[in-house]
Amino acid sequence: MAENRFDQPAGAGIGNTSAGATPGTIGSTSSTGGGTGTAAALSQTAQDYGKKVSEVATQAKDYVTDKVSVVGDKLKDLQNADIGQVAENAKEYARKNPGQAILISAGVGLLLGLLVRGSRR
Repeated sequence: MAENRFDQPAGAGIGNTSAGATPGTIGSTSSTGGGTGTAAALSQTAQDYGKKVSEVATQAKDYVTDKVSVVGDKLKDLQNADIGQVAENAKEYARKNPGQAILISAGVGLLLGLLVRGSRR
């Protein structure tokens, strides 16, 4: 049967987890120093997650750098291309891939909408 905690004096047993703790002691964990081990484990876990985040951030930076380079190359190609030829290529692509053309158009429209909306603030 569970012990009735209301019959104890005020403050007795608050935060005690060890059997030999002094009544009325607040926040004691045990006589073996288990709180220090937990703090060290949490610190190590935080360091591990920090390393993982750093690695993923580096990978993301490399990925974005690569994609920016590709987009830059495409923009250079478009600057040198004939506008009529670019329009004709876009029409041909839309005829061959109507679903992708609609999704690309929606994405470009969303991006332009966000850019225009952001400049009004």
